[in-house]
Amino acid sequence: MSQELRRPSHSTTLLIPKARGGRAQRATYLLLALCATALYLAGEPLMPTARTLTFHFVVLEIRALLKGICYLAEEIFHLQSRHHGSFWRALSACFSLHWHGPMLLICGSAYVALLDGDGQPLSLHLGLASLCELLVLALGLHKPSEVEMSEMSERSKQNVAHGLAWSYYIGYLKIVLPRVKKSMEEFSRANPNMLTCRETWKLHILVPLNCDIYDDLEKADSNIQYLTDLTETTLTRAGTKKRVYKNSLYAIKDENNKLWHCAVEYATPLQSLYAMSQDECAAFSREDRLEQAKLFYRTLEEILKGSKECVGTYRLIAYEESGEAETHFLSREILWHLQQQRHEEYAVHEGNQLNNPPTTLSSTELNLQISESDLPQPLRSDC
Repeated sequence: MSQELRRPSHSTTLLIPKARGGRAQRATYLLLALCATALYLAGEPLMPTARTLTFHFVVLEIRALLKGICYLAEEIFHLQSRHHGSFWRALSACFSLHWHGPMLLICGSAYVALLDGDGQPLSLHLGLASLCELLVLALGLHKPSEVEMSEMSERSKQNVAHGLAWSYYIGYLKIVLPRVKKSMEEFSRANPNMLTCRETWKLHILVPLNCDIYDDLEKADSNIQYLTDLTETTLTRAGTKKRVYKNSLYAIKDENNKLWHCAVEYATPLQSLYAMSQDECAAFSREDRLEQAKLFYRTLEEILKGSKECVGTYRLIAYEESGEAETHFLSREILWHLQQQRHEEYAVHEGNQLNNPPTTLSSTELNLQISESDLPQPLRSDC
């Protein structure tokens, strides 16, 4: 492989969706202002407009009331198992009493006060409104869209991906990552010509978005060869005595037959996502799997960025294989990331690199060049 960086055909920022912002809410405010302006410019009489507006509010509150009644009809059969035997808990779960109760009372009173006696009794108005809302509920027209459900799940962090990412971090990464650099250093002392670049002394975690994971990396790509295992960590955990945690070191061969050495492995929770998509009982489609895999990567990235003990000890490698069969796709993907790390010229501290270092330094930045050791230290990390 040539010494200049060869970027993959994709970018991680294009593969992994960012968290949704508040654009939908801002669009709501904009449309609300436009609608109010249009009604004002229409020049309609105030009283009929106010009466119609309050009637629409009453209808909305009737919908919330009827929907709550329908849900309560089911929840009263689960008082012990879901609501600790409390009817008030079940009632509060079905109705937003702090909001819909007062709103229904205010809107109903306002509508009665504005009713001008059009010859039709109030009961008929309420009956027709209830009939329409019950039809909406029966036909399922009230259900949120896929986007709304996705946003609610992401905001409440109740997706499968959130649980898998946190379990992976708590149960594995939080244990092995803080020990990776020490293990690599021990191996480097015994093999001084292999791990020459400290920037790559990290655990490289592969995140294939199709969740297709090989148990043997050598079968996934013949340019990836297993070398040895790094120093293992033994802990007593969850009732298991002397549970072993370890990482494997691999040699990656480039196009010039040069060997690059690094610790690399798949993100194992993706196997669960793949298995769920193959099991009919899980009702988990390929589209669901892809969405959850992307959310897993984003969640794991956020968790690791907030973990002080894991700073500079990992590199997430997310990729999406093209439809064309490429024999050495995986090795090229890993090599690109290894070269990226090797060509990071300036290091402020472990795990934080300056992509565009300034040509001049201010007085507050001079302390970055001062070594804490008595021995002279290089300002460049050319590895």
